[in-house]
Amino acid sequence: MNTLKQQWFGNVRADILAGIVVGLALIPEALAFAFILGVDPRVALYASFTIAVVISFVGGRTGLISAATGAMALVLVSLMANHGLQYVLAATILTGIIQVILGGFGVANLMRFIPNSVMLGFVNALGIMIFMTQMPYLLGESIMTYIFAIVTLILVYAIPRFFTAIPAPLIAIVVMTSIALISGVKLQTIGDLGTMPNSLPVFFLPDIPFNLETLIIILPYSLALSIVGLLESLLTSQVLDDMTDTSSNKNKEARGQGIANFITGFFGGMAGCALIGQSIINIKSGGRGRLSTLTAGVFLMFLIIILGDVVIKIPMPVLVGVMIMISATTFNWGSFKFLKQAPKSESLVMLITIAIILYTHNLAIGVVIGVILSTLFFVGKISRVTVTHEKDEYQVKGPLFFASTTKFIQSFDNVSENEIVINFENSQLWDESAVAAIYKVKQKFEKKGVKVQIQGLNSSSEQLYKRLT
Repeated sequence: MNTLKQQWFGNVRADILAGIVVGLALIPEALAFAFILGVDPRVALYASFTIAVVISFVGGRTGLISAATGAMALVLVSLMANHGLQYVLAATILTGIIQVILGGFGVANLMRFIPNSVMLGFVNALGIMIFMTQMPYLLGESIMTYIFAIVTLILVYAIPRFFTAIPAPLIAIVVMTSIALISGVKLQTIGDLGTMPNSLPVFFLPDIPFNLETLIIILPYSLALSIVGLLESLLTSQVLDDMTDTSSNKNKEARGQGIANFITGFFGGMAGCALIGQSIINIKSGGRGRLSTLTAGVFLMFLIIILGDVVIKIPMPVLVGVMIMISATTFNWGSFKFLKQAPKSESLVMLITIAIILYTHNLAIGVVIGVILSTLFFVGKISRVTVTHEKDEYQVKGPLFFASTTKFIQSFDNVSENEIVINFENSQLWDESAVAAIYKVKQKFEKKGVKVQIQGLNSSSEQLYKRLT
């Protein structure tokens, strides 16, 4: 009870102010994602509202912001184009069910297999992507657009050095929007991106046939959405853990993401997951508790329904200035030192992870390939087995498993003794391939009349050897 009280009411003022900033920042993002998917803006805005509110209650990482995201929108593009919105909503509901199941099976435990080099690549790619997504609102625009963006950037950077009672992004947005309205300068505004809904989302069932054919259509998309959503959410959760020096329940977060997606599908929203940019805005603005996430979702709907006429007048360059500052703080500038000091293989993994994420605009693909590359480099590094011999004794050094068996077998190509001892005091058998390699060497020599003795196996290796032979 004390923990829940702390999570909800331990940081009330800062959480509410941070949530207000995030609520503002969610609007242009949601409108952009709706454009990517090719749907009415309400689909993304309703999703952002529903997911943020639900995850504030059931999530495992306080202060994390979840809503409609570009990565999820990209997965759904072909489903929307081929089958329409109702199938998108059905896929969202199924995604939620799959994520709850995966969370129940402890999918977050797989996080420990993501190396630091991949995490660095993930964070840096996010910083670069946040910056790149803001460029369309700047490039080719008027001089005043650049001036407003630069001044906003300066305000967000400078204000915290003198005043911290109110989040700097909120002050910058209010001040710069007021200046734009008073001066009458022509700038692109939020209203130019799309129309705002004027009512709350309502519960309804997707208008599709509930049969096997529908399941076959939506299942591949739901599986992809589940993996992408959980990867982004769990990695974002880890980033916030590091930023705040606190821990989180990531399996609970996985289940929470599933519950949020399951519910949002019944309220006309697309699938979503954690938003790294908005989550960092929340943390940087002082948001730490569940109240900040709830405030972001509620304030989002308050803005678009009650204050919609005001919100549509907020200049895009002002929000761009805020997001550019976030991209700069997201990027890990210590990575340049990492590139110099880390082993070349780890530096390469980080750079490849960044390149793939930027090329595909898919965080999941970049992380998965980064993990695979790290695994291959690691296997290559530890699979160095050597066999030295003195008289009739052959000493094996290094782990023996599927990646090192070829070198092990080749080491016995030129044996001339009538009786040999293979000593494993400095080795360890790890899998069936290791036992098979020993058996192959032993069988080859016994056919030639050479007697082979196996010595020095430790208890686990001997147990494996006896069981498989």
